[in-house]
Amino acid sequence: MLETLRSRARDRPRATVALLSVLGYGLVMGTFAGALPIYPDLTNAQVNLFSHAIAGINTTATVLLILGWKWIRDGEVEKHRKAMGSAFGLIMVFLVLYLWKIGGGGTKEMIGAPDLVYYAYLLMLAIHIILSVVAVPVVLYALVLGLTHSPRELREETPHKRVGRLAAGSWILSLSMGVLTYVLLNWVYSYEFTAGTGM
Repeated sequence: MLETLRSRARDRPRATVALLSVLGYGLVMGTFAGALPIYPDLTNAQVNLFSHAIAGINTTATVLLILGWKWIRDGEVEKHRKAMGSAFGLIMVFLVLYLWKIGGGGTKEMIGAPDLVYYAYLLMLAIHIILSVVAVPVVLYALVLGLTHSPRELREETPHKRVGRLAAGSWILSLSMGVLTYVLLNWVYSYEFTAGTGM
């Protein structure tokens, strides 16, 4: 069964990415629209705990992505593969926690920051969100190619190198902006909880 799925993904990487992207986008949009009543309610303390865990996961994933990028440039293919696979696994954990946090506890809004800082915060948050949305198919495409082809095939027969650069670069920037906005919101300035789902 697993080998059959791998073979299909190898033969049709773009279709696989399209299917996974649609499923992911549907889950996220359904959560933000409040159309998925599957999340247990969270207390404000639990929302904070989720926020801290998410920031730790994103920081670790960013470090792994940077290391993975360095290792492939140094020709250390196996280390690169493990770093990128681990980063993707962490992002899946992030997605579960993030959707549960949004679906079960609402969000927080920054208060008390000077206007310039507040608008810079919103700009960084917007860049983080846009890159997160746009990067999904690119990251999935690099991942599907990486999981279904040998290192030689990846180098000689696929656009994995070019797509991987774009995926890793956008992913690193998105995660970095997310962590920076987390620090500003949770540790530098004050916040207030916003009830309900949505941003």
